[in-house]
Amino acid sequence: MAKTKKGTKDTKGTKKKQGEGARRPPAQLRELLRISEGERVDLSAYDPAATPAGPADKAAGVLATAQMGERLADLQERLYAASTAGDRRRVLLVLQGMDTSGKGGTVKHVIGLFNPSGCRIKAFKAPTAEELNHPFLWRIMQALPHPGEIGIFDRSHYEDVLIARVRDLVPRSQLGRRYGQINRFERSLADDGVTVIKCFLHISYEQQRRRLLERLDNPEKHWKFNPGDIEERAVWPAYQEAYEIALERCSTTHAPWFLVPADRKWYRNWAISKLLLEHLNALDPRYPKADFDVDLCRKQLLAT
Repeated sequence: MAKTKKGTKDTKGTKKKQGEGARRPPAQLRELLRISEGERVDLSAYDPAATPAGPADKAAGVLATAQMGERLADLQERLYAASTAGDRRRVLLVLQGMDTSGKGGTVKHVIGLFNPSGCRIKAFKAPTAEELNHPFLWRIMQALPHPGEIGIFDRSHYEDVLIARVRDLVPRSQLGRRYGQINRFERSLADDGVTVIKCFLHISYEQQRRRLLERLDNPEKHWKFNPGDIEERAVWPAYQEAYEIALERCSTTHAPWFLVPADRKWYRNWAISKLLLEHLNALDPRYPKADFDVDLCRKQLLAT
């Protein structure tokens, strides 16, 4: 992934090899934001306010996101239509990030571009008593999208190597095995036709404070505030380390992580919409051919 260092003037976060800029087409966003397999991750090297390959400003970003809606809706319909003829492909968008990074906002602003009847949205909270009686991936399997659907996870199986690590909820030996279990699980998803798009919404410590204060200062947003968020800020460095480890160990060729700068909400929404569009374009789902005589049916219908 092309890094954007904090404090630099270039907020686009792109790189060019010398002499190639004029010859090469613009890189896809999924190339710019991808964490490469085996890449060492230092979150402090990535600017949460950067806008890699993004529109010029907020107004342009909001417009560009809206303009993707028609194409996204068309591809979604084609994906669903293909499933009626036996195509097992589907998409799973995984959203992870610190509190206030915008997981819920992404669902609201990005998934709103799709037909909700073709989406399967799941927000994972603390495991229930029943879920704790099963292996940690069990509850994830119950929420996977069906063929033709677009699934969205607000938090995911990664909570079991994030908060579980920070709060010492499981022995370290068990925690260490989970990264491999996750990689094998995601490999099985890819083999079964699931395109996994994992987005880490990278927000700064300062921006989180501002967003939490906005919730406290607005009575209509008090319901969104959790006093426990203040306690969680005390272990911010531990969470950053936990995310770095998860990004390093679980970004694979079949299910890579994408690091999305999330201090600017408009860029976050644009970037995730763009990632979805690029992946759906690559899938290129097609409407299935009719398994009946179209001309005969037309003649029969006209005769009624």
